[in-house]
Amino acid sequence: MRTVVFYENTADATMEKLMEFFPQHQENEDKFVKAGKVIGIGPFSIPGQGAMGIFTDRESAEEFVKNDPFVLKGLVTYTMKDWVDDLEGK
Repeated sequence: MRTVVFYENTADATMEKLMEFFPQHQENEDKFVKAGKVIGIGPFSIPGQGAMGIFTDRESAEEFVKNDPFVLKGLVTYTMKDWVDDLEGK
């Protein structure tokens, strides 16, 4: 079962603050992508509307969020939902 993480920007999430912590966020993201734990990840097309990531499993999603500076610095809140991907394993 996949897990989807939805990020919503907080009032503190100015572009300046996001960019300050973006390199550390990208480093965390790259680690999970290289490990094959991410199906897709990125911001929504309208700036300020947050982002989402689809992870191979809940454990990976929880570990990602736990280490994400955007979460740790209070720049985003998140919702995590388990998702049954009908194409998984096909």
